[in-house]
Amino acid sequence: MNKIVKPRVTLVGAGPGDPDLLTIKGAKALADANVVLYDALANEEILTYAPKKSIKIFVGKRKGCHEYSQDQINQLIVDNALTYGNVVRLKGGDPFIFGRGSEEIEYIESFGIPTSVVPGISSSIAVPANQGISLTKRGVSESFWVITGTTSDRKLSKDVALAAQSSATVVILMGMSKLEQIVALFQNESKGETPVAIIQNGTMPNEKIGIGTINSISQVVKDNNLSSPAIIVIGEVVRERNKLKGFYKEFISNKVCARE
Repeated sequence: MNKIVKPRVTLVGAGPGDPDLLTIKGAKALADANVVLYDALANEEILTYAPKKSIKIFVGKRKGCHEYSQDQINQLIVDNALTYGNVVRLKGGDPFIFGRGSEEIEYIESFGIPTSVVPGISSSIAVPANQGISLTKRGVSESFWVITGTTSDRKLSKDVALAAQSSATVVILMGMSKLEQIVALFQNESKGETPVAIIQNGTMPNEKIGIGTINSISQVVKDNNLSSPAIIVIGEVVRERNKLKGFYKEFISNKVCARE
C-alpha cells in the first residue's frame, strides 16, 4: 500500500543571518521536514537541522536575479506539500516582516493545507543590536519605524518622508538603491546632521558597518564599499552606540571580577 501523504506547511523565520540566532522551535520544525524551500537571506548552514534525506530547494530572490517568481514559489510550496507531506518554508529574518509570509499562507490555505508559523528574529532589530545600537532609549528615542526602502512597484516607500518628520529612529530595509532619495528627504527636513549607520551582512562574519550623518553617509558608503544586503539606521540612537558598547565591556569585566 502507498503511504498516505498528509500535507502541511510551516513558515520558519531563519533570523538575521547568524545560524545560532535560529530559534529552538525553528530547528525542531526543520528536523521534521520532508522538503525545505529556502530564501537567499536564509543562511544555508541552517539546513543542517533538516534531515539529510529531505529535499532542499533554493527559491531565493536577489536584486535583478530571481530564481523563481512569487507565484511560482507559492505553487512549489503547495505541490511539494501535496506530494511529500511536511514542507518547511525557510525565510530570512521573520516571515511577516517584508517576507510575504501572509501572502504565502493565504495561497497555501486556499488548498485546504494546514499551516503554522514559527516567528524569526527580525534583522530590523537584531542587526542594529548586534552593533550596540538600541533602537529605543529613554530620553533619546521613544519609538521606531521599520520601512521597506523598495516597494512592490520598485519605488521608495512614501512612509520614509513621513518618518523623516518624526523624532523616532528609522530603520530602512532594502533601501541601498534608494539611498540618495532617502538622504534628500531627511535634508528637506533640516536633518543633515542626524546620525546614520549602514550595516551590511549583519550578524555574519563578513559584517561591515559605516557610520556618518545624513550629509556624509553617501561618501561613507563609497569609502567603505558598502552594498546590499544592508540595513540603514537613522536617528540619535546611533550616536549612543559607543557608550552602549562601553557599558557592555564594563559589565562583562565586572562579572569576571566577581567570579574571581
